[in-house]
Amino acid sequence: MQTKELVKDIKQLAKENRDYVISLRRHFHQYPELSMEEYETSKKVKEELDKMGIEYRSAANTGIIATINGDKPGKTIALRADMDALPVEELTDFDFKSKIDGHMHACGHDSHMAMLLGAAKILNDMKEQINGTVRLIFQPAEENAKGAHAMIRDGAIDGVDSIFGIHIWAQIPVGKVSLEAGPRMASTDWFYIDVKGKGGHGSQPENCIDAVVVSSAIVMNLQTLVSRETRPHNPLVLSIGLLNSGTKLNVIAEEGHMEGTTRCFDPELRKQLPIKMERIIKSTAEAFGATATLRYDLAGSAVINDEQCSEIGQGSVEKILGKEGNYQFEKVTGGEDFCHYLDKVPGVLAFVGCKNDEKNCCYAHHNGRFAIDEDSLEIGTALYAQYAIDFLNK
Repeated sequence: MQTKELVKDIKQLAKENRDYVISLRRHFHQYPELSMEEYETSKKVKEELDKMGIEYRSAANTGIIATINGDKPGKTIALRADMDALPVEELTDFDFKSKIDGHMHACGHDSHMAMLLGAAKILNDMKEQINGTVRLIFQPAEENAKGAHAMIRDGAIDGVDSIFGIHIWAQIPVGKVSLEAGPRMASTDWFYIDVKGKGGHGSQPENCIDAVVVSSAIVMNLQTLVSRETRPHNPLVLSIGLLNSGTKLNVIAEEGHMEGTTRCFDPELRKQLPIKMERIIKSTAEAFGATATLRYDLAGSAVINDEQCSEIGQGSVEKILGKEGNYQFEKVTGGEDFCHYLDKVPGVLAFVGCKNDEKNCCYAHHNGRFAIDEDSLEIGTALYAQYAIDFLNK
């Protein structure tokens, strides 16, 4: 079949499956499950794969690896969707809002699963036109950055030539897709700081080493890493989101505890951060006569889109939406454990726009009012399928 006919088929099948994908997305949205707890979600995905006659196996406890073999031998492309929700209270008034108090699909993973199942249906109906193999990866636990590692350990990308993922994106208008090459999302690392001072009575600070003061000084001094030790054109975020110290208003605190995250795009800068942070943390504590320790966890590297894969993807977008569908969007300091796949095989992560102010789809990810324009689902479904065909047939 000619390329033009293939494109027409994919667009038409995505349109025909639009209601199916929307209904799936709304089902997943009503029953959100947290990282590594996606039991009912996994069961639903398997039920849909069974209906399509697509073979699959379980991985990483709640994850799923499914396979569509084309009629002709060739390369293997992996298509990935994440499955977990967030501990966020939903504040929308949709009739399909979350039925689980305090849990919400506030990042769009419900959409990712629905779109990939829609694409699976399309690709399964076009097996005779596929040169190679399509692997479907339904991944748990993206939000705690543990799912991709677990899927990789269980063979998700063994024998894979490339991987493609979609993230629905709240800052991009519906009808547009960002697929630029190079860094797209930042490395995401966690750190933990413990301060040890000397407690005592609040009326006698001269006999104490105040862990509150020491902790506060560490918070402020660490920001000089951004403002004075890093090139302004080399983005770095260092945020402390938790600081606990003290027990009572008239007691000088003996201990302090902090937790935070760093985000950057430069692998060399990322490597140097724990060394530089430890220097500042220990010297600041020492200046007050206290001690402090740092634990630094390398959670995820930067998401860097492969140049050739991005070129294929932009071509796929053009086939679905025309040239105007490709959208230039600045890289973001959010993180994605899709990076772990890209550390192993070349691939690309696409940002599919879901913003529409007229439909009140204008809130950021992880917000209780987060919503998507569901027109984006047809686009993402078609893009999953179109990219798979384009990669395998190239």
